[in-house]
Amino acid sequence: MRPCSPQHARRSTLILAGLGLALIWTLGAGTFPVAGAAKIRVVASTADLKVLTEAVGADLVEVDSLARGNQNPHDLEIRPSQMVKLRRADLVVLNGLELDGWAEVAIQGANNPRLIPGASGRVDASIGIPVLEVPAGKVDRSMGDVHPAGNPHYTLDPGMAPIITTNIVDGLARVAPEQRAVFEQGRQAFLAKLEPAMAAWVQTMAPFKGAKLVVDHSQWNYFFARYGLVLAGTVEERPGIPPAPGHLVRLAAQMKADGVKALILEPWGDRKLADRLAADTGARVVPLAPGAGAVKGTETYLDWMAYNVNTLAQALR
Repeated sequence: MRPCSPQHARRSTLILAGLGLALIWTLGAGTFPVAGAAKIRVVASTADLKVLTEAVGADLVEVDSLARGNQNPHDLEIRPSQMVKLRRADLVVLNGLELDGWAEVAIQGANNPRLIPGASGRVDASIGIPVLEVPAGKVDRSMGDVHPAGNPHYTLDPGMAPIITTNIVDGLARVAPEQRAVFEQGRQAFLAKLEPAMAAWVQTMAPFKGAKLVVDHSQWNYFFARYGLVLAGTVEERPGIPPAPGHLVRLAAQMKADGVKALILEPWGDRKLADRLAADTGARVVPLAPGAGAVKGTETYLDWMAYNVNTLAQALR
């Protein structure tokens, strides 16, 4: 996992300074929301949080995201267009758990007092999440890009949606308190659709409970926990660090010993390396959608979740 490292933070700060004039020119005057505007302007750090906010807010919100679903959310470069979005926003929805620390650079550059730490226009969607893989001891850079607060990829588990959407409703209600009942109604309508879908996904994955899988990057842990799958290994030797040849030899031997049938790959992963491991071990490379909209047909939350479940189940049959 790749938190916003000190090196990246310094690089982002330099980028921020260099973009200052371009941002001022692009923004101009009058970019704050007009009083009584029909829609609440929301910016989510990731596409996952975008679709969940849309599910809750429906016609009362206008939502954009800083990262697309097919982008690696650990480490994004900041652009003037992202600052423009944030400058105009009433609310920002953040993943938290240090996944999107880069967003703070964009918020700083946007100079929007509604979104700064401690302001009412900030939502940390991770509040209340039962976080996995929280390190027990001291974390240092020799361990790779380990998140001190725990694994931040909780949006890949549909069982976390009730908690996430509660945080979103609370944030929207701080902006428009008179609409809280409407937001909660939207949340309940979304969850009423999610509940039977989750039951169907559990049934689809039931025959593969206990299956051992390998992933490129350790971001599928919440998904695995939901469906009783077992992480047999990662292509990365340490989070965020490319594998050494010796690690790949050991991983291939482990995959053969465990009878691993699938290697999950993200859009930004090394496909050639994954194909080579698959050829050596008899496993199948399974490209999944790490974020909403990462592949065609996954633009809504339910479609995104269904795609990953059905694609993996088909590969394991």
